Amino acid sequence: MLDINRRKHVKVSCITRHAISNYGSLLQAYATQRAVESLGHEFEIMDYVPACEDVSQQVRTLLSTKPSWNGNPLKKSVYRLLMEPETRVAGKRFARERSQLLKMSPHYASLEELKANPPKADVYMTGSDQVWGPISSGAYDLSYALEFAPEGSRRISYAASFGKKNIPDSVRPRFLEDLRAYEAVFVREDAAREQLASWGIEAGQVVDPTLLLDGEAWRRMAAPAPKGEYILVYQIHSDPTVGQYAVKVAKKLGLPLIRISASLHQASREGKFKWLPTLAEFLSYVDNAACLVTDSFHGTAFAINLNTPLVEVLPKNGTSSRNVSILRLTDLTDRVLQNLDDVELASKQIDFGRVNDVMGAEREKSLAQLKSMIEE
Repeated sequence: MLDINRRKHVKVSCITRHAISNYGSLLQAYATQRAVESLGHEFEIMDYVPACEDVSQQVRTLLSTKPSWNGNPLKKSVYRLLMEPETRVAGKRFARERSQLLKMSPHYASLEELKANPPKADVYMTGSDQVWGPISSGAYDLSYALEFAPEGSRRISYAASFGKKNIPDSVRPRFLEDLRAYEAVFVREDAAREQLASWGIEAGQVVDPTLLLDGEAWRRMAAPAPKGEYILVYQIHSDPTVGQYAVKVAKKLGLPLIRISASLHQASREGKFKWLPTLAEFLSYVDNAACLVTDSFHGTAFAINLNTPLVEVLPKNGTSSRNVSILRLTDLTDRVLQNLDDVELASKQIDFGRVNDVMGAEREKSLAQLKSMIEE
């Protein structure tokens, strides 16, 4: 067992992507909070939500990244008519769950606000998720590189991710200057560690915060199991392969197909649609599925942690390195779909005893790294 005796009580203030209407984003923030508090320290999430990602601006931000829609007045009106109600409802649901789960600082909406009045803390932490990649507007936000932290303050990162592998030349010099002020840099993916090494920054690798809690800890938060067996689809990208394959598996096994999402537009895709399940319901759906078909990193992480059989359809938008990294760590790269007709893959047994042994060791190692960074 990890020795959690500490040198002193420390307050940690963490910036992460906690306010997106996305299950993985919120649950990883909560797991980070649980982990730091388990070490006996005080923790808060900086309630930093860039203006472009505020619920009131999300549809406008999304339109700005879709020139074919944004440049056509009719298409633009239709898009807003369809997306704004969904965005508001999902935003309210996730805001309610955040307020119940997270200990948060006062609200910030820009790097300038953070610089003017940064949270008071002993340690400033960049948390997990795609903090060092483009945000919803497509821009890179140096708030997540702790550019606002007071001079001489302690700065660390835990399980930070780029999402996409590269940072544009226009941003990179300032970003790297910010990172060189960190005492310790720990990232989530091996690709991120290798990329930083190529820029002369030494980084360690740790597991995603959701994996710092074991499956039983998440089950204690889950809703009662849905009735009967089912195949589950949890999809965050637009690749039709995900749904097409899930239909084949459900037909082969004679089971209903359920699709869960916070995005109402997925109602038109394959499967019986469950819109906007609570966090507790999300955990239960993943935990009790006969098989999960997913392209989501956190879908993959929760399936591994909850010992749910899975088939991985790697995303084709340049973010697959994070999915591959966790599958490689657990020796589950054979769960990546190579052939749309390979329905037998869904029934192939996984040695979860071995997977749990690997994850148990990685969990202890990552907790030890987190403890060392905070208390150094």
